[in-house]
Amino acid sequence: MAALKHFYRDDGSWLWDIYGPRDAFEEENDWVSPIYMGLNQAPIAVMIENYRTGLIWKLFMSNPEILPMLKKAGLNTGRVETRSKKQNPTP
Repeated sequence: MAALKHFYRDDGSWLWDIYGPRDAFEEENDWVSPIYMGLNQAPIAVMIENYRTGLIWKLFMSNPEILPMLKKAGLNTGRVETRSKKQNPTP
């Protein structure tokens, strides 16, 4: 978000136009692409929404196949699992 704000606020006069940010730029040579590439920009909107609300991650994790797959892969799911007293008796 900080980078997008910088590109818009500080460099917006040459990096942004009617359709949003340009496809590419090279600041050292004062060059900016004359085209917009929607394919590159669509994921930006998704990433911004996920940053703001976590909606994309919540939708992804709500898929019933995801949690078992992550566990099989040995990845930490970030969820706290509780054990019953029978499985984890107190000393």
